[in-house]
Amino acid sequence: MLRALIWDVDGTVAETERDGHRVAFNRAFAEAGLPWTWDVAEYAELLEVTGGRERILAYLQRRGDAPAGAVEREALARQLHPRKNAFYAELVAQGGITARPGVRRLMDECRAQGMALAIATTTSRVNVDALFASLLGGDWQTWFAAVVCAEDAPDKKPHPQAYRLALQRVGVLPHEAFALEDSPNGLMAARAAGIACGVTRSAYFADAQFDGAAWVRDDLDAPPPVTLAMIGSALSGRGG
Repeated sequence: MLRALIWDVDGTVAETERDGHRVAFNRAFAEAGLPWTWDVAEYAELLEVTGGRERILAYLQRRGDAPAGAVEREALARQLHPRKNAFYAELVAQGGITARPGVRRLMDECRAQGMALAIATTTSRVNVDALFASLLGGDWQTWFAAVVCAEDAPDKKPHPQAYRLALQRVGVLPHEAFALEDSPNGLMAARAAGIACGVTRSAYFADAQFDGAAWVRDDLDAPPPVTLAMIGSALSGRGG
């Protein structure tokens, strides 16, 4: 029986990557006087690395004008990442990032039916707080039985740590939960935790392969709209 719906955040709840995080990274680089700009195509490649600080480190390793030593690169990443998060919060507060189609509808349905909601993301807590405060209001945390962020689960997706911790905090077994994701790494993380997973393709993963997903669609409102009944059917193996 379905008891909990566990949400990824970036790309799943909102299209945050292209017009949010990418822009914020570039502003952090400019503020630090660094001549680096991530365009849309390059950021798509960088998204293969999960986690903002880890993404910066991966980028620094291939830049000839980055610090040569690992310690210095780590220090620069730790300097840039909080500033990037601050810029991201500013972008969200300006109202430029909205929920993807069907997200609020499905969350409202869960609340109306007493279904537990949870978050399992590898983004920082400040980013989650900024986004959901904008989308759901200042009391957004009361919507969720568990909120697992990068600080709680340092092993980034496709590692299942975030999902395992969400299951533990909600108090449900893997077969009693269903995950919503947008990326191959997210799907692999959910499946590695034993959780069935549906995928809504985001801008950066429109053409990705999602082997093992319960279903794959453009968004939650694409006909037929995703409902709890449909998710329950997929969870029980009857299709969906």
